[in-house]
Amino acid sequence: MERIYNAKRCPDDNRLAFTEYLLTGKANHWWTSMKMILADNQIPISWEIFRSKFYEEYFSDSVCFTKEVEFLQLTQGGMTISEYTNKFKHLVRFNTMATSEEWQCRKFENGLRSDLKLLISSLCIKSFPSMVERAKVMEKNILEVEQQKKQHQQTTRGLISSKKNSNLRRTPYTRPALPFISSGSLSQSPSVVGQSGQ
Repeated sequence: MERIYNAKRCPDDNRLAFTEYLLTGKANHWWTSMKMILADNQIPISWEIFRSKFYEEYFSDSVCFTKEVEFLQLTQGGMTISEYTNKFKHLVRFNTMATSEEWQCRKFENGLRSDLKLLISSLCIKSFPSMVERAKVMEKNILEVEQQKKQHQQTTRGLISSKKNSNLRRTPYTRPALPFISSGSLSQSPSVVGQSGQ
C-alpha cells in the first residue's frame, strides 16, 4: 500500500483515510479501539501515528528479531536453489546490519549445500544475481549427472539380473540313465544290450 501511495504522491492525510477504509475484520476492530484510546489521551491521529501503532500491534520488534535470526541461520538444506533464493530474499529485509552485495553473496554461498558450495566458492562471484544464476546452473548439472548415474546403474543391474536368470534357466547336462539289467536278462544277445546302451 505504501508503494502505491508513494507512486501516486498521496498526501499523509489521504493515506490514513484510504488505509482506514481498507481495514477489515480484526484489524478494523483493533483500529477502532486504538482511535478511542488515542482520542482519550488527546493524541492527534496522523499517518505516522497509525503506522507506528500498526507495526507495534502486528509486527513487533520481537518478530523482526526472530526473522533476523532466521536469516542469519539460513541454510539451503533440502531446498532447491530457487526455494533457497526466495527465502533468502524474503529474510534479508530483516537484517539490521549494514551489508554490501558482496557480503550477501558470501552469506548466500555459505548457506549452500556442501557439493554446490565447493563449486561456487572457487568462482569468487561478487554479484548476487550472478551468484544465483551460477548456483542454479550447477544444481541442474549435478542433477543431470545423478540421473545419468542412476540410469547407468539400472541398465547394469538389468543386464546382470538377465544373465543370472538365463544361467538359472539352463539345466546342467545330465547323462541318460542306463537301463537296469537283471541277472535273468543275461541271455539277451550282446547286440540288443549294445543298442539299448546307446
